[in-house]
Amino acid sequence: MEENKQQQPVEEQEIDLLELARKLWNARRLIIKWCVIGAVVGLVVAFSIPKEYTTTVKLAPELQGSKPSSGGLSSLASMAGINLNSMNTVDAVYPELYPDVVSSIPFATELFDVPVTDLEGELQTTVYGYLFEHTRSPWWSAVLGLPGKIIGWTLSLFKDDEESGEGQTDPFQLTKDEMIVVKNLNERISCSVDPKSYVVTLSVTMQDPLISATLTDTVMTNLQRYITDYRTNKSRNDLAYTQKLFDEARADYYKAQQAYARYMDQNQNVVLRSVRTEQERLQNEMNLAYNVYSQTAQQLQMAKAKVQENTPVYAVLQPATVPLKASKPSKMAILVGFVFLAAVASAGWALFGREWIDRMRKKE
Repeated sequence: MEENKQQQPVEEQEIDLLELARKLWNARRLIIKWCVIGAVVGLVVAFSIPKEYTTTVKLAPELQGSKPSSGGLSSLASMAGINLNSMNTVDAVYPELYPDVVSSIPFATELFDVPVTDLEGELQTTVYGYLFEHTRSPWWSAVLGLPGKIIGWTLSLFKDDEESGEGQTDPFQLTKDEMIVVKNLNERISCSVDPKSYVVTLSVTMQDPLISATLTDTVMTNLQRYITDYRTNKSRNDLAYTQKLFDEARADYYKAQQAYARYMDQNQNVVLRSVRTEQERLQNEMNLAYNVYSQTAQQLQMAKAKVQENTPVYAVLQPATVPLKASKPSKMAILVGFVFLAAVASAGWALFGREWIDRMRKKE
C-alpha cells in the first residue's frame, strides 16, 4: 500500500508534464504566429533606433609622488579593496578621480564650442548644436513626447522667455537647454580606470562616426590639459613670481651699471677723496645688484626646470580612430528578444490563459 502511495505523485507529475506538452503542441500554430508577429515588431524597433558609433582611447598617465608601501600590507589592503598607492600619493587628482573630472559640469561645458563635422561633410556645427538640434531619436519618442511639448509650448505663452542659448556659457548657472546637453554628454562619455595598471579608458558614443572620433580626441586632450594644469599650477605660479623678481633685479642692475658708468665718465681725471668714495659706493651698489641679478637668473632656470619636471607625460596606448561599424543597437539581440517574449507569452496563454478565462466565465 505504501509503495502505491509513493508512486501516485510521480505518475500524476508525468501525466501533468505530458498534458502541458500536449497543450503546447496543439497551440503550435498560435505560438508560431505570435513569434512571427514578435519578429516583425522586433525588426521595426531595431531599424527605428538610430545607429550609435563608439570610439575608445586608452592612455597610461604618469604617476608622481607615490611612496612604495610594504608588500604584505599592500596585498592585504588590495584584498580588502583599498589601494594604498593612491592613498600615499601627494597628487590630489589621482587616476581614480578621472571619471569624476570627466563627468563634471565645467568639463562638459568646455566641450560645447568644439567644432564638429559629420562623415559626409554636410553638417558643420558645434557639439552643443549637434546634440541639441541634429541628433535623431526613435519615432515613438516623438509620439510619447508630444503631449509634453504641447504643454511646454502652452506654458511658454504665459511667461517671459528668460532662458537663452546665446552668449557665454556660465557653468555656475546653466539654462534648461544647457543642462539637457550636459546630461546628454555625461551619458555619451564614459571614463574608467584599471585599478591595477591605472590605464585610463575613454569612450564616446555618437550617432556619427567622425563626430565620435573627434570628440573622443578632444576629451582626451582636455583631460590631459586639466591634469597638467593642476600638477604644474604651483610651479607655474613660482615661475611667474621668480620671473618678476628676475625682471626687477635685471632692471636694478642695469640702472646701477648706468649710474656707475655716467659717474666715471664725468670724473675721469679727478683725484678728490670724495669722488673716489662716491665711485666705490656706486661700484658696490652695482656689484650688489649684479649678485642679486645672477642669483635670480639661477632661480629662474630652476623654476623653469621645475615646471618641466612636474609636467606629466601620457602614453597613448590606443589613439582615436573613426569607427567603421555601429556599436548599437544590436538588431539581432532585439530580434531574438522580441521573438522570445512572444514565444513565452503565447505559451503562457495556451497553458494557463484560456483555462483562466473559462473559469472566470463559469463563475459568472
